[in-house]
Amino acid sequence: MRPHRTRRPLALCAALAAPALLAAQGTPVTKSVPAADQGPDPRVGLGAGWMNAQTAIRHMELVSATPRPAGWFNPADMGDFGYANADLAFQGPYAFQGGFNGVQVWDLSSPAAPRLRAQLVCPGGQGDVSVHGNLLFMSVEETRGRVDCGTTGVSAPASAERFRGVRIFDISNLDAPKQVAAVQTCRGSHTHTLVPDRRDSTVMYVYVGGTSPVRPAEELAGCSGRPPQEDPNTSLFRIEVIRVPLAAPQDARIVSTPRLFADSAGNPAGLWRGGAIRAGAQETAETDQCHDLTVYPEIGLGAGACSGNGLLLDIADPANPKRIDEVSDPNFAYWHSATFSNDGRKVLFTDEWGGGVAPRCQTTDKAEWGANAMFSVAGRELRPEGYYKLPAAQTATENCVAHNGSLIPVPGRDLMVQAWYQGGISVFDWTDPKNPKEIAFFDRGPMSASQLALGGHWSAYWYNGHIVGSEIGRGLDVLRLTPSADLSQNEIDAANLVRWDRFNPQLQTRITWPAHVSVAKAYLDQLARADGLAAARRAAVERELTRADGLQGAARRTAFATLATALDRDAGSARDAAKVRLLAGVVRDLAR
Repeated sequence: MRPHRTRRPLALCAALAAPALLAAQGTPVTKSVPAADQGPDPRVGLGAGWMNAQTAIRHMELVSATPRPAGWFNPADMGDFGYANADLAFQGPYAFQGGFNGVQVWDLSSPAAPRLRAQLVCPGGQGDVSVHGNLLFMSVEETRGRVDCGTTGVSAPASAERFRGVRIFDISNLDAPKQVAAVQTCRGSHTHTLVPDRRDSTVMYVYVGGTSPVRPAEELAGCSGRPPQEDPNTSLFRIEVIRVPLAAPQDARIVSTPRLFADSAGNPAGLWRGGAIRAGAQETAETDQCHDLTVYPEIGLGAGACSGNGLLLDIADPANPKRIDEVSDPNFAYWHSATFSNDGRKVLFTDEWGGGVAPRCQTTDKAEWGANAMFSVAGRELRPEGYYKLPAAQTATENCVAHNGSLIPVPGRDLMVQAWYQGGISVFDWTDPKNPKEIAFFDRGPMSASQLALGGHWSAYWYNGHIVGSEIGRGLDVLRLTPSADLSQNEIDAANLVRWDRFNPQLQTRITWPAHVSVAKAYLDQLARADGLAAARRAAVERELTRADGLQGAARRTAFATLATALDRDAGSARDAAKVRLLAGVVRDLAR
């Protein structure tokens, strides 16, 4: 979400819901709109409400909808959304839900009944979180943030009590988190990214995306908001890199301030943003900040969604990231976040046009506005490929724009789940970035039928078999995928084989699958869907897969090895030879 200059996280004037609208929670779901694969989109025209809005769902199941816990939410505070839910991180059975009032920790051991495990009251901004072992990282950007996590704010223009930057907590005891470090930065931390050093597992780096105005030097020495022509050491046009010794997090400190936004001549001024400056977007002509930085250490690359530009980064030396390419797009207003494909050959950028607080999914909005733009990564260059936008029109009372999501680990495909604020949750296939296709969705009606009331899904991520959504005004949703013509049960089963110990959305790790018959059958289903292998041969392969899976010991290994060899031959004449080779590889692994 976009930064603002005051202590209020979101300045929506009269657009926010009145407290009376939110006076009672009601029930989580009161009506579900039947979803058929044909006919009008059931998301259009849903009835409004807070916890009792109409819902529409297709090829997904709502496992649970958990309202905000008592004591965490106060309708009277909705005027400045000081209690709004924001982004998520995961570790073990826990979902860490950041927000403008602090962090809620949910135990998802039973997805049908999430249990509130802990709460950490610590206001200061949207509170983006990451977790690594016993350490919890939290972004702070608002001027009300206090060093001591207090709730009284700071009124003085410059104060030693104010904190803006990255907090680090020891959460070895979830019931009593302890702040062990608080690294101050000149523009605060709107978001942050954990970046491991593949050569040194004892340290973690943190890339800080600061998007707020520069704080006065009287409050933090060395800060300067002057343009580079007046001050070459300006706090603009850069990110901060924090080095955290994992055994001594109290020694965390800034070790570099890379100027990733230098212009093409290397001058310290910002990149020219290149996009259209639309009425109400409040954009500047130069890129001098980065909203989100996504890293993929196993391929040595990062992607920066940086205000007016998308960046491709070399992160081989995590302490000193370097820009290797940049792109702009006349359809984009504010580059917000980025996601790589699992093979690293594509990257998807989101456009948070309107800052997440405006209705940008109406029929009058172009399909390229407030959408995703997909690029191929060709060597060290980004090349445009296509767009994807939520296909269902939303109303003027629903804030809606592309926001946070993640890959779904279906082998052989690039599937993504993504939040669209009050546009709901969309699951789509971008394997072919020129022709992306939605395959599932979940949506609620607006918070209000008469006025723009901020709400909806801030983020939606796949984690160990479920999709978990952080709902700004309502709470926490857990969903799971169901089979359809575009996604088979075998593909879902293969995705469910992938289990992570932790997941921080802006730190991507390579997805791998165990040797399992479900993975092989997932590839076979994809060959059937695209007619990539003759039908008779597919049927024979499926029979042999099932037969071999029922064998034991040497007989099982021999059967799979024989089938793998036959599939190698099939690849020579198949329409989709690459997919047949992937299938053969899985079968060969089963033979070991």
